[in-house]
Amino acid sequence: MARIAILGNTAGGKSTLARHLAKVRDLPHVEIDDLYWRPDWTVAPQDLYQRDHDAALAGPEWIIDGGGDLPSIRKRAQRATDLILLDLPLWVHFWRAAERQMAWANGTLEHPPGGGQDVPPTGRLFEIMWDMDREWMPILRDLCDAQEARGKAVVRLTSLDALDKFYRDA
Repeated sequence: MARIAILGNTAGGKSTLARHLAKVRDLPHVEIDDLYWRPDWTVAPQDLYQRDHDAALAGPEWIIDGGGDLPSIRKRAQRATDLILLDLPLWVHFWRAAERQMAWANGTLEHPPGGGQDVPPTGRLFEIMWDMDREWMPILRDLCDAQEARGKAVVRLTSLDALDKFYRDA
């Protein structure tokens, strides 16, 4: 039974990798953005998010990508059999987010995060990435270290080349 949690900053490729792994390994895919964000980019009510998140975790097999909130990330890491941490330089996230924002605005984005219809506010998106890099990424690194110490498989992808190779070799 494989339960794979993919973690990392916004616009790093978590969902793209998760969709690919889900297809290759024939596993159900859950995108946290679909649970956490409403179409107008407000956060889902905590009780609804928690209910949907816990229901997803209860499945025997899955690939779950995304953030949400720290308590749910910790739960995901506990239940996962494998963790993949996309730990890319911050400039990569800014660059990829800018490309995604442009594609979204042009109507050429194939998989909008959270299934949203409206382009998220770019300034706020970049603030979130900055905060994630400074505040959450150290926590995610420590969380992965702790889970690895418990015997779980942890893959850390720290460059676009490593991410591309992992994707190709999946």
